[in-house]
Amino acid sequence: MTETSDTRAAAGEAEEAPPSRLRRLMRYIPLVAPFLLWAVPCWVLLYGGQHWPLPASLTGTALFVLGLIGMPLAMARGHGRRQQDWAAIVGDTLLGATWVLFTWSVLLGVLLRLALTVAGVGDGQDRARIVTWAVLGVAAVLLAWGYTEARRVPRVRRLDVRLPRLGAGLDGTRVALITDTHYGPLDRARWSERVCETVNTLEADLVCHTGDIADGTAERRRAQAAPLGTVRATRARVYVTGNHEYYSEAQGWVDLMDELGWEPLRNRHLLLERGGDTLVVAGVDDVTAESSGLPGHRANLADALDGADPGLPVLLLAHQPKFVDRAAAHGVDLQLSGHTHGGQIWPFHHLVRLDQPALAGLTHHGPRTLLYTSRGTGFWGPPFRVFAPSEITLLVLRSAPQPAAA
Repeated sequence: MTETSDTRAAAGEAEEAPPSRLRRLMRYIPLVAPFLLWAVPCWVLLYGGQHWPLPASLTGTALFVLGLIGMPLAMARGHGRRQQDWAAIVGDTLLGATWVLFTWSVLLGVLLRLALTVAGVGDGQDRARIVTWAVLGVAAVLLAWGYTEARRVPRVRRLDVRLPRLGAGLDGTRVALITDTHYGPLDRARWSERVCETVNTLEADLVCHTGDIADGTAERRRAQAAPLGTVRATRARVYVTGNHEYYSEAQGWVDLMDELGWEPLRNRHLLLERGGDTLVVAGVDDVTAESSGLPGHRANLADALDGADPGLPVLLLAHQPKFVDRAAAHGVDLQLSGHTHGGQIWPFHHLVRLDQPALAGLTHHGPRTLLYTSRGTGFWGPPFRVFAPSEITLLVLRSAPQPAAA
C-alpha cells in the first residue's frame, strides 16, 4: 500500500504525540524525591506542633537544608565523572540516613501520634515532642544496627534445592553463591578476605558470582577484588556480569576475573560431570549489556545453551531475577540471581518489586524453572542494611527420589 503525504503526516503526529500525564510526572520524581526526603523529617521533627525554642528550630532547619544541598552535590562528585571516594561516602551515608529518617517520620508521625491521641496522652505539644524523640531514637538504633549488618561478614544461608531432572550421580552437588559484593569507596579488602575464607569452609563443588562485583573500574578496585583469587572449588568458579560492571568498563572486570581464575560465562556454558551424570552450567551477560555499547556484550540465552544436550538439567547464572521469563521459556531448571539486595533498607523492597519478579529466596516460575534470588553479599551506596541481611548462599542440589525397590 502506498503511503500518502496525509498518512505520513498522521504518523508523524502520532510519533510526536505528547507524553502521558504519568510519564511527565515521572520526569520530576528525581527532582522532588530529595526535597521530600529532607523536608518531611524536618517538618515532623521541628514544626509539627513541638514549638521548640527559636535557636533549636533554626539550628535544626539549617542542618536539614545543608543535607538537602550537600547530599546530591556529594553524590554527583562521588558517582559522576570525578568519582571522588570521599564524596561518595558522604553522599551515600546521607542518603541512607535520610531514607531511614523519612520512613520513620512518616510511620511514627502518623501512627504513634494517633495512638497517643486515642490514649489521651498529654496535649498536642507533648505528643509532638514524644514523636520527635521516638523518630530520632528509632532512626539512631536502626542506623547503628544497619551499619553493623552491612559491614559484617554475611551469614551462610543453606538450603536444599530439588531438581527433578538432576541425575542421581549429581545428588548432593554443593553450589556456593556470592553476588553484589560492590567493592567501592569504603575500602573493604579485609572484609573481602574474610568472605572468601568463609566460602572456602563450605567445600563447594561450584562457586558462583552473579555480578555487581564493584563500583569503579577493575584497576581502581583491584585490591578489594584480589581475594576472590583465593576462593576454592572442587570443580569450577564461574562469574557473570551485573549491571554495575557496565558503569565501570565491564570488559576490565571480565579480564580481571579471568586472571583470578574464574570462568566468565559470557553467553556460554560448561559441563559439570559426576557419577556418570551431567549438569549444564550456563551464564549470560546482564540484560543492560547491549545498551552499554560494548562490542559483543549482550544477554543471549540461546548462545549460552548452544550445543548443550536439551535433555540435560541446566543451572543458569543471570544477574537480574527478571531474566527468569526467558529462562523458563528455554526450560532452565534453576536460575541463580542477585541484584535486589533484598531491598537493603526497609521498606525500599516495595520499589524493588515494581521492577523484579522476586525479592529474595526460592521461587517457582513456569512448569519447571526455579529461581533463587540472593539478598547479596555486600551493599551498594548507603553503608546500611535494615531488615535485609546480606548472605553467602550454599545450595545443595538434590535429584528426584529414587523409586523403592520391589
